[in-house]
Amino acid sequence: MKVGFIGLGNVGHKLSGSLLRNGVDLTVYDLNPDLVQAFVEKGAKAGENPAQLMRDCDAVITCLPSPAASDAVMQEMLPEVTTGKIWMEMSTTDEAEAKRLGAMVIERGGAAVDCPVSGGCHRADTGNIAIFAGCDRATFERILPFLTTMGRRILHTGELGSASVLKVLTNYLATVHLVANAEALVTAAAAGMDLNTTYEAIKISSGNSFSHVTESQVILNGSRDISFTMDLVKKDVGLFQEIAERSNVPLEVSPLIVKIFEDGIARYGDRELSPNIIRRLEDATGQSILAPGFPPEMLDDEPEEPGYEVIPQGKELKAAE
Repeated sequence: MKVGFIGLGNVGHKLSGSLLRNGVDLTVYDLNPDLVQAFVEKGAKAGENPAQLMRDCDAVITCLPSPAASDAVMQEMLPEVTTGKIWMEMSTTDEAEAKRLGAMVIERGGAAVDCPVSGGCHRADTGNIAIFAGCDRATFERILPFLTTMGRRILHTGELGSASVLKVLTNYLATVHLVANAEALVTAAAAGMDLNTTYEAIKISSGNSFSHVTESQVILNGSRDISFTMDLVKKDVGLFQEIAERSNVPLEVSPLIVKIFEDGIARYGDRELSPNIIRRLEDATGQSILAPGFPPEMLDDEPEEPGYEVIPQGKELKAAE
């Protein structure tokens, strides 16, 4: 199967790198020609534009920074969508937008999948990241072989759009944990606690989270580099808030998180690294949340393993029938 990949940013270049590393026939496209050239030097083909990728490839993956960018790319690709073509949206986007764009593809005889990833850029780099996939079962089984080259745990979430809902939900939880970790670390420092000991206490306790064992490390190092910025956090939390509002869920924590990041953006800029949300509390208290022995960036030290489908708990018997 020939695969096209559009969007070679922080996550996209890692996901497409896994495809290339595992022998997939890959064509790439990005507005930055230097990013494309780097892949050509590794054996990929350079795409001319989104339309050419859809015309010449069996499946085209988009991994873009905003719903508006995905829409613009889709308008270029759509005339080339024919029966059997597959569009895979790996961007973090709104459920309604995934369904809207996907419907255009399906109307022309193609198949559409929203398949965002979760687990951090460091795991995207090694093929050990998790991937959600929203589509009909037949399409899922067609794409599963190369989903398992990009990720380790692959979850079929249901119909088109369902994966985007779950991706936004998980990003929201990670953001809540990041803000809570910031508050905990600054409070520990203000109370005179050793921050290395504090980190370990949280890690081995009920207070642990994925955010703590990743973002807290780069916070304590001082780099604050998790390859994610405050504007992207605001977008994701905003998407989560929109889902809740459409579903008439009266959230209390989510609006506060939005305000916290709006304040962080006003203070430090929309492209500030997201873990630096802790600076609001550092500035307010005069505390410097740094400790020796932590890495400047997260690296996945687990060996790359073949991916596999995850069967949701309680559905094993149904899947086996």
